[in-house]
Amino acid sequence: MMERHSTLREQRRAETQRTIQAHAVRLFTERGYDATAINDVADAAGVSPMTVYRHFPTKEDLVLVDQHRQLIAERIAASSPAQPLVRRIGRALIEAAATLTSGRRTPDLATSEQFLLDRLRLMISTPALRAKHLDNYYALQQAIVDALGDDTTEPDAAFHAHAAASACLATMHTALVRWAEDDGKTDLSTLIAAALAAAFGDDDLTPGADG
Repeated sequence: MMERHSTLREQRRAETQRTIQAHAVRLFTERGYDATAINDVADAAGVSPMTVYRHFPTKEDLVLVDQHRQLIAERIAASSPAQPLVRRIGRALIEAAATLTSGRRTPDLATSEQFLLDRLRLMISTPALRAKHLDNYYALQQAIVDALGDDTTEPDAAFHAHAAASACLATMHTALVRWAEDDGKTDLSTLIAAALAAAFGDDDLTPGADG
């Protein structure tokens, strides 16, 4: 019984967090990041400013907090260690993008494609967010290396994993910028696959393809 209540609490917490973030990104897009206060976000979401801060300790977090890191790490952990590092990481990035954009027509603002596009544009164009956005990439890189598991216990293996993760993430960033510039007209997972193929010469980086 306690476990069920705990699960319900986590679900409600996640729902509240998504609602707050969806309204924050909408307001930042409409009014400008600097011109929007935390109180404005709280009013739009129908919660108190304290609730906003409980879920998002800083204003930057309202844009940058996401679950992408866990999703990508899970994909990598489930992949075969027999595959090359770049392929394991690349496929995880492509599959995560496909999952994240699968709800492009959903009525849920926090999972819609427009939300993802607006959030990405804010990260790219807002000076106050760019530095912390880079910190998020470093955290994602470490999550990828950790997800590779025992393959990274030796110093040389860890170095190779960090290098592969860094290269894949830089390539993905190029695809994300193109996706934002193209207003989401091209499928994001397809763009990431094309960017990875161009960078690494691997035309087999497709979700579900055999290693």
